[in-house]
Amino acid sequence: MVEARRALGDRRAAVNVDWVERLTGAPRPSIEETLAELEEFLDMEEEIRRRHAAGGRSHYAQIRAPFELYALTRLGRPDHVVETGVSSGISSVHFLLALKKNRHGTLHSIDLPTFQRGKKLGSTESPVALPPGSTTGWAVPEHLLRNWDLRLGSSEELLPRILSEIPSVGLFLHDSLHTAAHLTFELSTVRPKLRSGALVLADNTAWTGTAFPRFARSLGVPVHPRGRSDLVGLRTP
Repeated sequence: MVEARRALGDRRAAVNVDWVERLTGAPRPSIEETLAELEEFLDMEEEIRRRHAAGGRSHYAQIRAPFELYALTRLGRPDHVVETGVSSGISSVHFLLALKKNRHGTLHSIDLPTFQRGKKLGSTESPVALPPGSTTGWAVPEHLLRNWDLRLGSSEELLPRILSEIPSVGLFLHDSLHTAAHLTFELSTVRPKLRSGALVLADNTAWTGTAFPRFARSLGVPVHPRGRSDLVGLRTP
């Protein structure tokens, strides 16, 4: 995993095997074997790093757990993964890699893009703003696009539409507007479509108050933080 992290170029993307174990209940050797598969994709991780550098985003990962997302998807084998928030597509890439390895499943992504104003990202601009000339998912390799349902717009509009088109959700990731009200909306909207044992993840929960713990309590399940970070997850009953 050290090689994969080095190839991606972001030291923050260290793997937390304990988090994957708590969320999935899978044996630790199985998790480690699954994570070792990422060594097959070093060339692709390096290409992502080059694309980030070309866009002025060296040492860039929008989410600290891209490799764990791969393992969670491989181990859970979901029919449908839904994520809100994409930017360059770090999370999307690793979901798509796992689905391709599974030979099964579709990623449904929603993104409401913001755009960088000048040639360089301003100090007050969002780090997930798109560089000039880029579009949502600009770091996702073309060979992974086949199983990707990417939609641009607000999740208030698009999330209910996607959920009406699919039978169930096996993995959900919130990484869009980080407010308590918005996270509560997304969780309550996706809840009726969560399959038994589905994984629900949310990033930057330091900004969303008690929204995620409250959702967990309503399901009667614990919240599993990823180490000391504010990326959290739960597994539905």
